[in-house]
Amino acid sequence: MLAAAFITLANCVACGSDGGASSSPANAGSPGSAGSPGGAGSPGGAGSPGSAGSSPATNPQDGPPAGYSDGHAPIPAAAAAEDVSNPTTVIGTGTPASCTGDAFVAAVAQGGVITFNCGPDPVTIAVTSTAKVFNDKSTKLVIDGGNKVTLSGGGKTRILYMSTCDKAQVYPPGPGDCNTNPGVQLVVQNITFIDGSAKGIAEGTNNGAGGGAIHAQGGSLKVVNSRFFNNVCDDLGSDLGGGAIRKLDYLVASGAGPSRPVWIVGSTFGGEAGLGNSCANGGALSSIGVSWNIINTVLSNNTAVGHGANSGQGGNGGAIYNDGNEIVLNVTSSLIENNMANEGGSAIFFVSNNMTGSITIKDSLTQNNPRGTFETPDLPGFYVIAKAPAQLINSQILR
Repeated sequence: MLAAAFITLANCVACGSDGGASSSPANAGSPGSAGSPGGAGSPGGAGSPGSAGSSPATNPQDGPPAGYSDGHAPIPAAAAAEDVSNPTTVIGTGTPASCTGDAFVAAVAQGGVITFNCGPDPVTIAVTSTAKVFNDKSTKLVIDGGNKVTLSGGGKTRILYMSTCDKAQVYPPGPGDCNTNPGVQLVVQNITFIDGSAKGIAEGTNNGAGGGAIHAQGGSLKVVNSRFFNNVCDDLGSDLGGGAIRKLDYLVASGAGPSRPVWIVGSTFGGEAGLGNSCANGGALSSIGVSWNIINTVLSNNTAVGHGANSGQGGNGGAIYNDGNEIVLNVTSSLIENNMANEGGSAIFFVSNNMTGSITIKDSLTQNNPRGTFETPDLPGFYVIAKAPAQLINSQILR
């Protein structure tokens, strides 16, 4: 184990109000964990529900299991898998054919707890229209795949969408700005998302772009024992991101983000060559005004494919793009490797615009995340602007 280390941060050259840091390079400098709290094994899936462009459809059975095999961090109660013993909706009647994309979309619209009965074998469900959360149906929506279900966007469709600021989904009850309204707690567990695509979805007043598998604005999000393979969003965009997941809160009050973090537990994003997620920024995960707790998770082979950084068309955060003000990023007992960003932070791009945010990497390994055009000195694969040096505890940050 390494002694705790503290790495000096690069100075912010020019940061946008909610758009992140400038593209000016900081000096050169470059990388997990398992525990599958929601159920073991790899949620598989068979069949070929569609193709992503000219590539063949992803076969989830070829992918690695959820979580990092060397990660053994304890799971806080708030991050544990949800009880699904009394589901609101059971999709399917015991056969693969009874588990359809339309049934999934309808179940999500009704809210509550969703499980599946698709037979004894792994199954892939093709989703041809995005499942959208309604904010007035329930305060918690849990989707549990039972380690057998894969949801596929077929390379054409975003799979899951939630927004407290989308009037079409009904504004949630209660006072305050829609962006910070508690809204719905969205939980996905024991499930795989493949070939989701948010390409071509315009950035509108609700910032609807990004998030090939999951786009969530406002409310809260928890991901447990799940896998994300070959999900994408647009290749170009200054702040646009989240090949797998885009989460937005847009803080309007101090402390609103850290009090409602995203939990990512025992999950895998990419994990092997050919299965990584990609977008202009944040190949796997992207956020603005959001805090994250990432535990026992693998993020590998993800790519930020944009160029020009925030003053251009992206390219920041190969695995993670985390931007905002009072934001906190905690990565515990996790593996971040073989990710690539054309510009800054092949592993992690973390920018707290007002320099109040903090980043901690504990009991983790980051490696083989090559330098783009800029990164924080002596922190290979990272670009960090925060209130203090990145705190490294018993972690290895390797080129």
